[in-house]
Amino acid sequence: MTAARRVAIGLVAPVVLGLCAWSIAALGIDGPGKWGALAFGLALLAALVLLRPFPRALLALAVGSGAVLAWWLHIPARNDRDWLPEVARPARVQFNGNLVTIENVRDFTYRTSDTDFVEHWDTRTFDLDQIRGLDLFLSFWGPTLYAHTILSWEFASGPPLAISIETRKEKGESYSALLGFFRQYELYYVIADERDVIGVRTNQRGEHVRLYRLSAPPENARLLLLDYLRDENDLAEHPRWYNALTQNCTTSIRNRVIHAGKAVPLSWKLLLNGRIDELLEERGSLAVRDLPIDELRAKSEVTERAKAADSSPDFSARIREGVPGIAP
Repeated sequence: MTAARRVAIGLVAPVVLGLCAWSIAALGIDGPGKWGALAFGLALLAALVLLRPFPRALLALAVGSGAVLAWWLHIPARNDRDWLPEVARPARVQFNGNLVTIENVRDFTYRTSDTDFVEHWDTRTFDLDQIRGLDLFLSFWGPTLYAHTILSWEFASGPPLAISIETRKEKGESYSALLGFFRQYELYYVIADERDVIGVRTNQRGEHVRLYRLSAPPENARLLLLDYLRDENDLAEHPRWYNALTQNCTTSIRNRVIHAGKAVPLSWKLLLNGRIDELLEERGSLAVRDLPIDELRAKSEVTERAKAADSSPDFSARIREGVPGIAP
């Protein structure tokens, strides 16, 4: 065997073995279960041990795992499961010139916890000509390398409109970071009042939240909102899967921004998204550019103001008090 061929096999083998490990997990999680995964794993092991020369064994492993990948990619997402009430109703959007009317805007009132609430779904109409700003919320539940990202559009009159891209969980389900890499959760747009989608994080879940005004001009914010809303209508009819790597709260925002016409180069800070404020600062995407990032972070912290505002009708105005880049 030539040196070049040995190098090629050395590069390919880890990829194939990684695909094998993933395919076994996929069968166990999304397929027939642990016994099916075990049988498939034993078959792969037998091929690895018995087939010679080694490249032939690698080819057999690649074909077997590739077949699992092809099956996995065709598992259909569904809209007809027994959903948790907070994700039970997909929004529906009607377009009429500059006006958009959205059914099922979530505006829950929470009491003692994020599972103890009074349901309320609104129908709201927004004038796209009144968009005056686009904001990014970062919500931290633990290590600050990771955050949940939410976009919110501010209008000249009326409350902002927040959209949070999340998992659509069934009754009895809870989120698992591992299961998020497989086909266990459908994708869901929480289109909501900020008192709901931000307040539940600060007041019931104990998360801490930062708010940043983005530099996007109103016309770009409008294009992005239209893209979100058109995609929501499509999602309501054609469900898709959430994926913790490729279709999560942050990578989905990137996908929508690209679809709306703006280039967003890849960066490791999109994955460790607790650092996305640094990335936005580097790319000139924050409205405030003259503050050191640590000072900007401190002034963008809205957790205590959100706790104090609680379910107040002026929740959104109160949490924006003093946030850099946002006019009173």
